[in-house]
Amino acid sequence: MYSFNVKTGSRFDLIKITDKIKKFVKDENITDGIITVFVPHTTAAVTINEGADPSVVEDIKKELDEIIPLHDNYSHMEGNSAAHIKSSLIGASENIMVENGSLVLGTWQAVFFCEFDGPRTRKVYVKVN
Repeated sequence: MYSFNVKTGSRFDLIKITDKIKKFVKDENITDGIITVFVPHTTAAVTINEGADPSVVEDIKKELDEIIPLHDNYSHMEGNSAAHIKSSLIGASENIMVENGSLVLGTWQAVFFCEFDGPRTRKVYVKVN
């Protein structure tokens, strides 16, 4: 298993981590299989989406904030209920196929670490299944 840290700079951000995952695949000589990318945090997540146009990330952030606002009369006293809800909706893991030593992603796809309660230093795990 491989792990790396992601240092986030704001309360809510999507940070591209595709290159770190590609490095793991290369360093471990993984030619074919499936890897799991897992985020062990209740206020963070991981997702695959368009990585070429940064406005897509901004649109995702805008809509998630509209659907799940930071303050909405939540019961949880820590003030980060919106982060917990966003994490549950996006999810803590992604499975990615590897073929011929490369991640099987669409032309525009990238893997993103999703920070919903930052800034923090977070951990991401990658494992071959």
